[in-house]
Amino acid sequence: MTDAFGGRGGIAQYNRDFLNALSGIEKVDKVIVLPRLAADEEFQLPEKIVQLKPVFHPAAYSLRALWISLTRGPFDLIFCGHIRMSLLAGLVSLVMRKPLWLQIHGIEAWAKAGRVETFFIKRAVVILSVSRFSRRKILSWANVDPAQVKVLSNAVDLSRFKPGAKPKKLLEQWGLSNCQVMLTVSRLDASERYKGHSLVIKAMPELLKSHPQLRYVIAGSGGDQLFLKCLAKECGVQNEVIFLGQIQESLKPELYHLADVFVMPSKKEGFGIVFLEAMASGVPVIAGNKDGSVDPLRDGENGRLVNPDDLHELTAAIEEQLSGNEYKRVSATQFSFSNFKNHLSNILKSVSHDTRSA
Repeated sequence: MTDAFGGRGGIAQYNRDFLNALSGIEKVDKVIVLPRLAADEEFQLPEKIVQLKPVFHPAAYSLRALWISLTRGPFDLIFCGHIRMSLLAGLVSLVMRKPLWLQIHGIEAWAKAGRVETFFIKRAVVILSVSRFSRRKILSWANVDPAQVKVLSNAVDLSRFKPGAKPKKLLEQWGLSNCQVMLTVSRLDASERYKGHSLVIKAMPELLKSHPQLRYVIAGSGGDQLFLKCLAKECGVQNEVIFLGQIQESLKPELYHLADVFVMPSKKEGFGIVFLEAMASGVPVIAGNKDGSVDPLRDGENGRLVNPDDLHELTAAIEEQLSGNEYKRVSATQFSFSNFKNHLSNILKSVSHDTRSA
């Protein structure tokens, strides 16, 4: 895996949910996790999970993975948490003569892989995809049996993310008292400008005409913050766009409570766990209609889908929400962890049965 317990971001959260679910499945005895990235937060491992220290250098990581496979077993299954590690995971599965599971998320799985990588991808007995969109993408080039590619979407912790009042302390701390708040939560990286911050900033001048107390709050860290600040200044809305930087995980539920609408018109999202967190928190969601965002929004049933290349369409959708014509607020119960665990357990049972039959 790239990272898991102690890591940040959607993939790390997915990995934690996956491992927690495995830990709760009776027939699973033990799971050994070798991450590539270091943990930057304290964490407590669930029962049956052993997470080893990360190995940064690619060659050293590969040798470590092979060594663990030979000395810490026996193992029944090799799980590869990222398509770019499929060559290594495939070699380990060959050495051990054990089945391979592959996880795919977003854009890294949408373009055709190299010949050797594709060979091992085809050997995977199961390819788990976080969304139908990513599933269609990999089926378009990998030439694998569609039955191999199963959708296991992200989950959300409904005990943490739930509706609540706007926290007065944070409103005062960030100068948001008596304001309407649009919120986006994501990394700020030049390689991820597809998430749509720029389009929302460009919509601000028009929105402020009818909503002068509107503020666009951007939570997340990264090198693209300067670019977005310059864009906000160019649009004349530098005082209405607020950058919070990296938010502590423990503060995220209150962060969502600040928002009147969550907006992220992304074009290359694999799924988008932040949409689930916003919905579970009772916040209406606006997302793009050209990527995996359609899955958490259930094709528009759970929120508003817009063309992420159309500034006028996005502006109109935000205006409608802010003017009181609210979209139906929905729960995210269908994406609960218990549903995630049950789905994974059923997949594990079916594949175990198929393997024994073979």
